[in-house]
Amino acid sequence: MKILVINCGSSSLKFQLIDSVHGQVLAKGLCERIGIEGSRLVYRREGAKEQTVKAPMTEHKTAVKMVLDALTAPGTGVIRELSEIDAVGHRIVHGGEKFAASVLIDNGVLSAIEECASLAPLHNPANLTGIRACMELMPETPMAAVFDTAFHQTMPMEAYLYGIPYAYYEKYRVRRYGFHGTSHKYVSRQAAKVLGERPEKLRLIVCHLGNGASVSAVQYGKSVDTSMGLTPLEGLIMGTRAGDMDPAIVEFIAHKEGKTLDEIMEILNRQSGVLGLSGGLSSDFRDLEDAFQAGQPEGERALKAFAYRVAKYIGAYTAAMNGVDGICFTAGLGENSPLIRRKICAYLGYLGVSLDEEQNRKRGEDLIISAPGCGVKVLVIPTNEELAIAEETCALVQA
Repeated sequence: MKILVINCGSSSLKFQLIDSVHGQVLAKGLCERIGIEGSRLVYRREGAKEQTVKAPMTEHKTAVKMVLDALTAPGTGVIRELSEIDAVGHRIVHGGEKFAASVLIDNGVLSAIEECASLAPLHNPANLTGIRACMELMPETPMAAVFDTAFHQTMPMEAYLYGIPYAYYEKYRVRRYGFHGTSHKYVSRQAAKVLGERPEKLRLIVCHLGNGASVSAVQYGKSVDTSMGLTPLEGLIMGTRAGDMDPAIVEFIAHKEGKTLDEIMEILNRQSGVLGLSGGLSSDFRDLEDAFQAGQPEGERALKAFAYRVAKYIGAYTAAMNGVDGICFTAGLGENSPLIRRKICAYLGYLGVSLDEEQNRKRGEDLIISAPGCGVKVLVIPTNEELAIAEETCALVQA
């Protein structure tokens, strides 16, 4: 089946057309600056050079139309007509407690996604816009919603409740939801294949490390805890997000600096993390690694703090599962930084972890990077959220 995977942001649209049977990406690209001057489509089909088309995109419907035109264009397209697209899989950030699995989209699903918008005000409305645009342009094509939060709906109550009045959970569903679920699910299952075991037999810790970062405990195929919370602000120190901290810091800085709550939240989401720790040097971990290698203290303190937080979560989730069989690194940083993996694993001697440095220097493939004989395996598993969305969409349509 040919599945079009759509990931809509507030002013962007990422897409891939995937042959779900063979896992082959036929074409992919990005619409940028939707509704903003200077909008453009970046498009690349398999085996061809990247193309850039600059054109006004006043709304997401225009962007979706440009994507569909590019996919069917004579000479550069990969399909002759839209009927060759068997289904569209949409990445949805927040499904709240309403969705514990991917679903085919109908009016009831649309309403439920809209109800969850208050939990993800920057993401869910944009996701809905993309769905409605596709439904208007492809009215006969099945659409599926694949939720970032769904995989984590198996967390037990003690893992997802906060130590605040229970009434806030009852009234507003304030709880831990977690994100990156599609990636955590895909990586944990791929790691089981690499280890030659069924997911139901393994206790895995998945470290999705990128500009946005999260760690999850996957016990016997199910998520039992994860570092992100009600929103993606909780958990690890990230590119620009603060992660875990004393909540009283919000009030303290507000009084000292004369800031409003909205201004403080802007700081915590966009000016903190390794960007803040490095004194504004960069939120890009590649820049920070260069600074670290050059002996600059800004890079050193940011990377050390980041690695320490990841190692703490690994320790916590080892306790939560009463042991661990494998630790997986994935996403941009987790897949491509031998330095970060080395720094994190340096804390894991109590688990008997040691790295095979030759393996640790490799990238771009599924790898076991722990030294031979280690009881706890350390793996690098490149994530593929788009393929996971395509596979889930395909399964729903076939069912």
